Amino acid sequence: MSGKKKRGSARAVPRAYGRLTRHERDTVQRMLERRASCREIARELGRSPSTVSAEVASHRFVTAPKARRGERVDASADLSAACPRLAAWPRCCNGCGRYRAIGCKRRPHVFYEARAAQLCADSVLVSSRRGIDADEPAAAARLEAIRDCLRRGLSPEQMAARNGGPVDLSPSTIYRWVSAGYDGMTNMELRRKVGYRPRKRAAGRAATRHSARRSHAAFLALGEDACAAAWEMDTVEGAREDSACLLTLLHRPSRLQLALPLEEKTAGCVAGALEGVRAILGADGTRRVFRAVLTDNGAEFSDEAAIAALLGEGPGETRLFYCDPRRSDQKGACERNHVEIRKLLPKGAGIRFDRLAPADLALAMSHVNSEPRGA
Repeated sequence: MSGKKKRGSARAVPRAYGRLTRHERDTVQRMLERRASCREIARELGRSPSTVSAEVASHRFVTAPKARRGERVDASADLSAACPRLAAWPRCCNGCGRYRAIGCKRRPHVFYEARAAQLCADSVLVSSRRGIDADEPAAAARLEAIRDCLRRGLSPEQMAARNGGPVDLSPSTIYRWVSAGYDGMTNMELRRKVGYRPRKRAAGRAATRHSARRSHAAFLALGEDACAAAWEMDTVEGAREDSACLLTLLHRPSRLQLALPLEEKTAGCVAGALEGVRAILGADGTRRVFRAVLTDNGAEFSDEAAIAALLGEGPGETRLFYCDPRRSDQKGACERNHVEIRKLLPKGAGIRFDRLAPADLALAMSHVNSEPRGA
């Protein structure tokens, strides 16, 4: 053996990425203009000749006649009748002296152009990721499950919370499928996607003045475990004509929410409702259950001394804390769960809190606490 390597027998250098880059496509176009062979281009790129040949054949575009300008020529198209150069390598007009010198009367003129080839390759990647990544029966089953959940009034977060259920998708995927209109669904079927006209109100009340030891910063200073085990307290208003409202208490770890009817949205009624809870649980039970309670700065929670005493707050300890002004998001779990209450007791549907029976309220909260919820 002479030990000499045959020309063109060197293997292509292994690459980290399988797809051609824009820089490599520019190189292909430049070397085609120089009338380089397929193997020469492949050696320059460190690719296999079949990759280069398929790239050129798949990304050829018509420049003449004018009526077909910009049309992409399929790799399997037979153009041998137009010109022998289009039947074999390079299968395009790049580097053709006849075309450059005196003009070619043959049609069509087919060129490989790096910019157009890159745009075409990118569009193929995007289109391959559209639609539903599942076979037709599985996709139909999931779409039907989503429709059924929407008819029940469940949100995408609630559907996703049912791990292993018929939907078994993330909330973002459900939102995307509905927005895309799969199976005829529209965003109008999503409660939170529909805009609501803001309610006109009188000038806002002044924020409750509370001591520094009850601030949200002091609440966070309790530590992550204590904050995660806390309760959130708020009120839910009824129709504009109603004087009654609901006092809600949400347990963060379990997402259990209690709703207590209030005759009026006043500090005295809040204290009366909490006194009823204390009478049921007892002093020791109240202290064990309500270790930390976070509420907002509404006027109904202004009597911090009375509320703290009913929660079992002893000397030297703090159990009642307030959010920062205009930061209801600091007790976001309670606010989000109010959406579930509104599904059963919506405004503008003729439901009056003034006439709401305790048994009906108990049934509504039983339904709310039984529904699956996201984190």
